Amino acid sequence: MPLPMGHTAIGLATYELSTNNNSKTNSLKLIIFLTILANLPDFDVIFGLLIKWNGNAFHRGPTHSLIFALIMGFLASRAWKLSSQIPRIKFGVCFLIILSHVIADFFFTSSPVSFFWPIEVSWSSGYSGWGDVLSSVFFQGFQDAGIIIGSAISIILIRLIKGHQQTLFGFKIRQKPLTK
Repeated sequence: MPLPMGHTAIGLATYELSTNNNSKTNSLKLIIFLTILANLPDFDVIFGLLIKWNGNAFHRGPTHSLIFALIMGFLASRAWKLSSQIPRIKFGVCFLIILSHVIADFFFTSSPVSFFWPIEVSWSSGYSGWGDVLSSVFFQGFQDAGIIIGSAISIILIRLIKGHQQTLFGFKIRQKPLTK
């Protein structure tokens, strides 16, 4: 099951795949914004905890849908107008990053998602209190190791294929031109 680190890794890989990012470094503001977008559908867990003391109360409902990804992708692509601190990212990219969360949950978990909400709705079952949620976020992140490694490899391959000089984890990657 993807946790925040896994969703962030998938979101970063989605960003790399869906943009022509020619900058040599990624700013911290961009990474924070992408992290928020990649984890946005799971904010329903926070609402469940605050309203019903159960993180599963509203989980996997409307926030895990195509409509949510479209609406929030649109709003996120316009968020830069509110503050110069928010990176300017195109609607399609914001939409894909949010949608990557829903698709990851669909493929990597056994619980259904409400992809076509309001036509269909699937809620998570069970009880997940504050302790359960915090424990899974902070102490079960190792479960995302495969997702993180796979996403990192994807980002490296995408950057190599794009042929841009990039910085990855502090190391410069430079593709040498092919010579005959």
